[in-house]
Amino acid sequence: MTAVPVDANGREAADRYSEEACFVIDSLEQIGSQWRLIVLYDLQEGEKRFNELKRSTGASSRTLSRVLDDLREMGFVDRRLEEDAPVATYYSLTPKGRSLCPVFDEIEAWAQEWLDAPIGERD
Repeated sequence: MTAVPVDANGREAADRYSEEACFVIDSLEQIGSQWRLIVLYDLQEGEKRFNELKRSTGASSRTLSRVLDDLREMGFVDRRLEEDAPVATYYSLTPKGRSLCPVFDEIEAWAQEWLDAPIGERD
């Protein structure tokens, strides 16, 4: 019978790996849709009105509205309503949303290094 590697807490290494992978998978499920990522990335520049986001992301009104509602519900985006005529709705990142900015920077740096490199130079 083959011995199963265990960690310091007596858990099997495979169980620990599965738990750690779950955090990554859970994170990507929250922010991982194409439109959520685009909106979160775009709001790094600062507060924007709905129509500004629509133009800068290329999303349809329906898609953008749904994505913004999802992001608000998850605590990534705040909405501010200005009731002067004309009524304007502004969106911005919450502290939770802003905490993703360094993550986007790291992904961008990784992509510049690895996705632009010829295949033979990626090793």
